[in-house]
Amino acid sequence: MASIAGTCPLGALNSVSENNRKNSVVHHEGLRLPQRTQMPFSLTTIPSHYISASSSSRCRTIKAMASSTVAAPKREKDPKKRVVITGMGLVSVFGSDIDTFYNKLLEGESGISLIDRFDASSFSVRFGGQIRDFSSEGYIDGKNDRRLDDCWRYCIVAGKRALDDANLGQQVLDTMDKTRIGVLVGTGMGGLTAFSSGVEALIQKGYKKITPFFIPYSITNMGSALLAIDTGLMGPNYSISTACATANYCFYAAANHIRRGEADIMVVGGTEAAIMPTGVGGFIACRALSQRNEDPKKASRPWDKDRDGFVMGEGSGVLIMESLESATKRGATIIAEYLGGAITCDAHHMTDPRSDGLGVSSCITKSLEDAGVSPEEVNYVNAHATSTLAGDLAEVNAIKKVFKDTSELKMNATKSMIGHGLGAAGGLEAIATIKAITTGWVHPSINQDNLEPSVTIDTVPNVKKQHEVNVGISNSFGFGGHNSVVVFAPFRP
Repeated sequence: MASIAGTCPLGALNSVSENNRKNSVVHHEGLRLPQRTQMPFSLTTIPSHYISASSSSRCRTIKAMASSTVAAPKREKDPKKRVVITGMGLVSVFGSDIDTFYNKLLEGESGISLIDRFDASSFSVRFGGQIRDFSSEGYIDGKNDRRLDDCWRYCIVAGKRALDDANLGQQVLDTMDKTRIGVLVGTGMGGLTAFSSGVEALIQKGYKKITPFFIPYSITNMGSALLAIDTGLMGPNYSISTACATANYCFYAAANHIRRGEADIMVVGGTEAAIMPTGVGGFIACRALSQRNEDPKKASRPWDKDRDGFVMGEGSGVLIMESLESATKRGATIIAEYLGGAITCDAHHMTDPRSDGLGVSSCITKSLEDAGVSPEEVNYVNAHATSTLAGDLAEVNAIKKVFKDTSELKMNATKSMIGHGLGAAGGLEAIATIKAITTGWVHPSINQDNLEPSVTIDTVPNVKKQHEVNVGISNSFGFGGHNSVVVFAPFRP
């Protein structure tokens, strides 16, 4: 059992008002904190990027299991409850073809470049994993395509490509019971461009100039809704928004719908399109982003001593999750198996990870329990690894708590090449994890020039490695302390 010395859990909500500004002191890069909250709230309102790895963040008292040993039950045998992956679709900085996407990752190619979607010359951060030359032709009709926020365009294209990959094109779907097929595609920020445009119209021209599409194209559930409207899928349909953990939360929830017999097939993943002025400006204000404008391709460098924040990305990653019984009946090609997952909360801070790693380590442990897997069976981790000072090391420390022997473990960082896709990150990284399983190659973590000495796990530095994945896990963590881990493995009948 673990018990951690505590402070008030509301510390993260304190702010500096005009009335107490004169009584504040400067703390970390010019941020001001009220003197009365300097202690014990030593990390109040400071983004995790600006908290050094050695900071002794004090956590509220938590009584929880943090055991590194999992008494794994037998894996699920019931074909109605076994969940397999039968299709994958994506929109990424490397395009929309799965093999091209993974080959670029294997080559260690960076997709990070200067932003040209809008004039970012006045921004202190002027680069990201911006998608270029995106086409929705053949997936969205021209009229809707012109109206839709990119967040939903990415979602629809990735979702329909995943359905096609699973041999579930419209003609096939029209012969099936669509009430047994659901959609669960989440997003961290929703239709941000649509929202920003609506606010701009209100301020500049008045409320009568707000488009009627402002609300529908802004709200976070619309990706799942639009994909269902387009395809006629009438099963469970909603959206989850847990910041950067969103897609993994969706995978976990969708699998449970299948296991409970509420659906046979789920179209699941995450989508995001936040590389626009409000999105970039907002994260700059959080002081969360790398400012390596002179060399963008070197900016995302998880676990490297010279990392200085994450790099924004965007896109969508969608899986077709299906009961083994359904996949077998329709003769589907099974790509891999989803063994299980877990979700937990740090219950600590809005942006800062727990220094003790308890939320993450317990999430990994619970995911293995759900999957029926022992730690010794896992030999691959697709890490969250955003390239932040505190977050990277907190994750590694949590992994070490669960996996005592890491000699056979490979741990890599997809974000080193495509940036941080926020709500889409888990979807894109799940596809990278599954491709590692099916190809026998794990992609490198690039920009590994000066590795932190405490990172003793093989990060696959700079060059891909051949590695037969027995069981792989994919981690995603989000603002608010949301932790999620999903477990994949080769399909074995």
